[in-house]
Amino acid sequence: MNYTIKQIEQRLQTISDENDPFIKQCAQDERKGVQALLKKWNKKIQQEKKDRIRFENMSIYEKEARNQGFSFVAGIDEVGRGPLAGPIVASAVMLPEDIYLPGLDDSKKLTIKKREALYDQIQQSAISIGIGIVSPEEIDRYNIYEATKKAMLDALQQLKPFPDYLLIDAMELVTPIPQRSLVKGDAKSISIASASVIAKVYRDRIMLNYHKQYPQYHFDKNSGYGTKEHLKALHQFGPTPIHRKTFSPIKEMVEDSLFTYREDE
Repeated sequence: MNYTIKQIEQRLQTISDENDPFIKQCAQDERKGVQALLKKWNKKIQQEKKDRIRFENMSIYEKEARNQGFSFVAGIDEVGRGPLAGPIVASAVMLPEDIYLPGLDDSKKLTIKKREALYDQIQQSAISIGIGIVSPEEIDRYNIYEATKKAMLDALQQLKPFPDYLLIDAMELVTPIPQRSLVKGDAKSISIASASVIAKVYRDRIMLNYHKQYPQYHFDKNSGYGTKEHLKALHQFGPTPIHRKTFSPIKEMVEDSLFTYREDE
C-alpha cells in the first residue's frame, strides 16, 4: 500500500463499510501505525452498530402506535422531582418517523457534552417540542406529584400539531388522548428519551442562572439536589426563595424559624 499513515487516517474517516476493499488492504499492511488506525476504526464501527440497534429497539413503541393508525406520537418526561431547589421541568417531544439520533439514551446516563449535542439535534429535527415549568412555590402548593402532572400537561399543550398518542415516563395524565405509561420509559422509547434530554438540559441551564444569583449553593454542580456541599450551605446561609419549603430539611428550618427567606446573601 503506497499511502502514508496520515492519508490512511483521512481515508478511513470516509468509510463505514467493513467490506470496503480499502479495509482489506489496511488489514494486510504490517505497519503498527496502520494497525492502530484500523483497530480504532473497527471500534468506532462496532459502536455505531450498537447505537443503531439500540435506537431501533427504542423505537418499538412509536412503531406500534403508528401501526395502530396514530400519526403524531409524543413522548413526555420530566426532570427535577428530587431536588431541594429550583423548578420541575417537563418536556413533550414529537419526532419524525425517519429520525435517527445515535447515542440517544436516558439523559441521566449521558455525559454533559453528549446531552448538549443531542439537545441541539432534537431541537433541529423534532416536529414539535413543548416545555412545562412549575416553580418551587407551585411545587409547595400542589405537592411534587401534582406539580409533575401540571408541568407535563403544560408541555403537552404547546405541541403543534397536537399529538394523537402519548408515551409517558411512569405517569398517567388526565387527558382524552390515548396514552401508554412506561416505567423507565426514558431508556425504552426514543420519544421519551428525547423529552428527557430536552428537559434535563433546559433545567440545568435554569440552575446555572440561579448559581450566578446564589453562588454559595453551587447550583452549577448540584442542580439543586441535596448534595453534601448543598446541605452545608443550607445550614450556613439558610434557604433561598427558590428552595422548596415542603422538602426536608428546609421544611424543618422554616418550622423552627431558624432562617428567614432572603433574596441574596
